[in-house]
Amino acid sequence: MQLQFLGTGAGMPSKMRNTSASLVNLTAEGYGYWLFDCGEATQHQILHTSLKPRKIEKIFITHLHGDHLFGLPGLLSSRSFLGGDEPLDLYGPPGLKEWLVKTFEMTNTHLTYTVNFHEIKEEGLLFEDAHFKVFVKELAHVVPSYGYRIEQKPLLGKLLIDKAVAAGVPRGPLLQKLKEGQDITLENGHIVRSEDVTGELQKGFTIAILGDTKYCKSAIELAEKADIVVHEATFDNTMGDLAKEYGHATIGDAAQVAKAANAKTLIANHISARFLPSDIEHFKQQGQATFEAIYVAEDFTCFEWRDDKLIELKD
Repeated sequence: MQLQFLGTGAGMPSKMRNTSASLVNLTAEGYGYWLFDCGEATQHQILHTSLKPRKIEKIFITHLHGDHLFGLPGLLSSRSFLGGDEPLDLYGPPGLKEWLVKTFEMTNTHLTYTVNFHEIKEEGLLFEDAHFKVFVKELAHVVPSYGYRIEQKPLLGKLLIDKAVAAGVPRGPLLQKLKEGQDITLENGHIVRSEDVTGELQKGFTIAILGDTKYCKSAIELAEKADIVVHEATFDNTMGDLAKEYGHATIGDAAQVAKAANAKTLIANHISARFLPSDIEHFKQQGQATFEAIYVAEDFTCFEWRDDKLIELKD
């Protein structure tokens, strides 16, 4: 799984940071892309990457502030032009469907695919399939704002080839079926069960991607023992009162959430434009006083979760 940041700024675009958008790339897991928020010019940001908009399968909007969704109409339109014809699932707060439908009606925009709207009606399990669960909770902002927790279900254990061969399984496609969790029947009628020739189930990854919020209990619950927590850090620790007034978090608040949740790593996001590149190391150190494993996201930063570790990919 890879996590790529397309916009890491707060409120409005700046020369260094675009508005909010991050993309979970699940192609290695046999899926496409899941996009979280879609601020203005997100599709322009994608043009500077190797990502393909037509592979976006799901979009999750955290709240109805413009810096988190003004890029949505354009991106969905371009997905049509670029050959995206598979249905797309769109999750977000009540009012999202009305806003988008009216925008398309007023601009005479027609999509070549179906958008399945899933407006959040209650907290809890939002989506589940054979491989993933997504949970949602409301956070603490000036408008309804949500956080999402993505849990990958346990993965099949490694195939124990020596055991399989000893059970009479010939090399070839039958071994692959066992590896995929399927039981098989040999030519002599003997049944070989996948669980008998594979190792223990392996833990999947868990990511919490949180919308705009001040420090709150819901953020901690969504981040509980997560491998990666993406938390806003609009302000530094000297601006705590301003952060609370506007329903935002400091880097210290984000670190407190990660620590209280026993998370493995924290990626600070949604950074105010007042912080220049020269300020970021000190900004990061403020958070590390509480929680050591902190990264500060920049536009186009890409991370990979591999072998139970977060790796920042370099160009």
